[in-house]
Amino acid sequence: MVAASTVDKEAKDAPKFENKVAAANFVGKLIGERALGKGIDKVIFDRNGYMYHGRVKSLSEAARKAGLVF
Repeated sequence: MVAASTVDKEAKDAPKFENKVAAANFVGKLIGERALGKGIDKVIFDRNGYMYHGRVKSLSEAARKAGLVF
């Protein structure tokens, strides 16, 4: 399994995020890259009751663009 957050080394090297949606986009991209690196290409995305907009939407779309299939 993989994990990512805005306090990871890669995030600290990135330019400062404009807002929380931009940070979620970066984390989604990072999760997608790490998962594909470990051979994981299909995942289940559980929003845990959160509406699909804003940060949740940004994270999931970035992970999809990285190559993950939900």
